[in-house]
Amino acid sequence: MITKFKSFVRRVSKDERGQALPMVAVMMVGMLGMVAMVVDMGDVYYSFHQLQNSTDAAALAGAQSLPGSAAATAAAAYSSASGGKNVYANLQNVTITTTIKCLNTLINQGIACVAPGNGNAMQVKQTADVPMYFAQLFGVRKVTVTSTATAAMRGASSSPYNVAIIVDSTASMATQDTDCGNTRLGCALAGVRVLLQDLDPCGASLATCGTITSGNVANSVDRVSLFTFPNVTVGTASSEYDCSSSNPTIPVYSLPSATATTYAPTGSSTSTYQVIPFQSDYRLSDTSASLNVGSNLTLATGGKSGCTGMTDPGGDGTYYAGVIYAAQSALLAEQAANPGSANVIIMLSDGDANASSSKMAGTATNSGNYPSYNNQCGQAVIAAKAAAAAGTKIYSVAYGSASSGCSTDTSGTYKGITPCQTMQYIASAPQYFFSDYNQSGSGSTCQSASQPTTNINQIFTQIAGDFTVARLIPDSTT
Repeated sequence: MITKFKSFVRRVSKDERGQALPMVAVMMVGMLGMVAMVVDMGDVYYSFHQLQNSTDAAALAGAQSLPGSAAATAAAAYSSASGGKNVYANLQNVTITTTIKCLNTLINQGIACVAPGNGNAMQVKQTADVPMYFAQLFGVRKVTVTSTATAAMRGASSSPYNVAIIVDSTASMATQDTDCGNTRLGCALAGVRVLLQDLDPCGASLATCGTITSGNVANSVDRVSLFTFPNVTVGTASSEYDCSSSNPTIPVYSLPSATATTYAPTGSSTSTYQVIPFQSDYRLSDTSASLNVGSNLTLATGGKSGCTGMTDPGGDGTYYAGVIYAAQSALLAEQAANPGSANVIIMLSDGDANASSSKMAGTATNSGNYPSYNNQCGQAVIAAKAAAAAGTKIYSVAYGSASSGCSTDTSGTYKGITPCQTMQYIASAPQYFFSDYNQSGSGSTCQSASQPTTNINQIFTQIAGDFTVARLIPDSTT
């Protein structure tokens, strides 16, 4: 009996069946732990990217709102914080911090820090808790994630633009700008050339803008038209860009319809404010560093050696409500031909309208309402506000605007308005008003609270930069 028992014990001790079960059990616990960690960490990774995406959106929204004072509110509206447009159930206890920055790198790119926001970039930081599931078995209830994004207020391409540039060519523009070292008209045209360097004739991805037809490249993006006042005759408008020494014929001021949706004067003796129709051949590619000397826009702005460009014969005094209506009607037609494009007017003048009744078409009245030889500055403001109400963004550049003048404005809403105020009110928002007051006849009181620069080239650089939209930049940008 004892022998049998010993034999049984020996057999059992040598039998290895079932001994893997404890090992499998231990391994299963480890594997389940790893699975739990993978699931929870995968959720953390996914949640972090949700938070980062909403932080990017918040930074872009805030930067796009600059230089306005509501940039922080705009950023919060696109965040993952409570009430934001990017709230996610798995992101809990979200906090947001916004910081408006004035970065020198962007200033050097022509993106100024101006009032009221006083910054050119928005940085957003968000922190959120991500709840754990399986990890709670090990005492880990949540993981805190943080994301940061910084966006410049401008720099990324936006919609195609139709740009109507209105340049004062009255006799006062023949005076010297000592800062620029040329006549005021010459300096103004140099500023327009700076603008043409910064606009997009075609897409950046194209090696060339393609075939040019009637001044437009095959793949045009930003199209530019040049207007002037006093108006000229259709038959002599080419004198402004044909490199000849002759001046165009200056008829009396014409009075376009305030409600027209097209502008195309015909007949050689007909008056026109539009020197060059909308064109996009000012550069042959988006990356080209030089203007196309075969473009009428380049020639009219003095961009070719030996060509003076537009002249300033004057002769009619100043009246510019008509040119604003002309530019707006031309813009509407161009926009209709290019769906999805946006309209812009850039107007440069000293702002003092004072044309006599004899220099205006016979339909002008003494009523003070357009078309009239009374309340001339006020009529220009009303014309600009009508264009802005129709969706056109208007930039005004007060070039030597005085703190007194507009002598015909003796009644109505804008009674007693000054040339400086006229240019200020023409701009569709305070940040779109610029002033170079370092000119004879101007006063230091004609300053832009939002745009302190008085350099004409810098003014046009900033305007061009404003055509772009917010873009993300590295957080380390200084």
